[in-house]
Amino acid sequence: MKPQSSRSALILIVIAQFLGASLWFAGNAAIPEISKVLNLPEITASITSAVQLGFISGTLIYAFFSIPDRFSPRIVFLASACLAALFNLLIPILPMEMISLLLCRFLVGFFLAGIYPVGMKIAADYFEKGLGNALGFLVGALVLGTAFPHFIRALDWDLSWKIIFWSTSILAIFGGLLVGIFVPDGPFRKRNTKFEISLLPKLSKIKSLKSAASGYFGHMWELYTFWAFVPTLIAYFSNTDSGTKENAILSFSTIAIGAISCAIGGIIANRIGSKKVALFSLIGSGICCLSLLLIPSAPSMIWIFFLLIWGMLVTADSPQFSTLVAQGTPPEYRGTALTLVNCMGFTLTIFSIQFGQFLLSYLKVTQMMSFLVIGPFLGLLIFRFFDKKREASSPSLPA
Repeated sequence: MKPQSSRSALILIVIAQFLGASLWFAGNAAIPEISKVLNLPEITASITSAVQLGFISGTLIYAFFSIPDRFSPRIVFLASACLAALFNLLIPILPMEMISLLLCRFLVGFFLAGIYPVGMKIAADYFEKGLGNALGFLVGALVLGTAFPHFIRALDWDLSWKIIFWSTSILAIFGGLLVGIFVPDGPFRKRNTKFEISLLPKLSKIKSLKSAASGYFGHMWELYTFWAFVPTLIAYFSNTDSGTKENAILSFSTIAIGAISCAIGGIIANRIGSKKVALFSLIGSGICCLSLLLIPSAPSMIWIFFLLIWGMLVTADSPQFSTLVAQGTPPEYRGTALTLVNCMGFTLTIFSIQFGQFLLSYLKVTQMMSFLVIGPFLGLLIFRFFDKKREASSPSLPA
């Protein structure tokens, strides 16, 4: 395969990441119709958690067997995108039942493990310098893909809800083909040729990796619960039904604007470093969690502006913490480290989402989402704890 320049490869990976990530919240965008078909009033937490559990299981398997480091990551990306698209497509094809719906969403999440972290691994194989900038655009594509199903809904076409699943599956397959055919393995890839059962415990001893991972975990406690309940929060603010066109537009905008902040954060990180960008964003989103308690009585323009600011801050730290993870890990183990940290971070999202759903039985959605501050607060504290102890030398793997 003809070598690609790092710039051309990044453009293709970004496009493919966007197309593949559109599978992530496809189920959430169709929740109002699916709820009516199943005659179940509230399935947001169940559908979101099914994808998260699948992603956790997938990243655990991919990391345990070091799949992104032992095999060509572009082939892993292609196969994962096609399999995730297949199980997403089964949802409108099979008879609609809660068990089959959750199983398909679980398997979609499982194979998303070969799209998101593997995409970052491919980018890391192309960039020794400027990785924070590259991952800013890459994670921005993930954010935009996550918001895309809400955009499809916002178009308000007189089409069946099934079109959301059909369209996102086709896009994901196309994205997989882009990487599989046109993006060769990067020039800085170092292949790990063997399976090491002791690798994961060894990785846990790298202080720079633990520091970056702890900040990422605090970020993840907040992020996906915020995304999952954005339509509910907007419906509360606007006093409208969550399935309206206006709600879909605002949901898309609130999530998608994070793509811009990821890209801008990546550019800024090239000048001041990933650490400063990540911590600024983490602190800012934590402040937004607490500020939510003051917003309900505000005019619509104020709470819309507030949500857009929160949507930017809640995502901008993600690529920079991932950059710190990659930089804190030896090159031949970066794919495994990124996948493992993703696995643990998304495990936290399950508890966060379910905790949020539980609190909704007793609290208003604004009060429930203010509890998301737990993540940024603890993430910041633990990050600083490990950061003070991190090794001064370049990252190495303990014996």
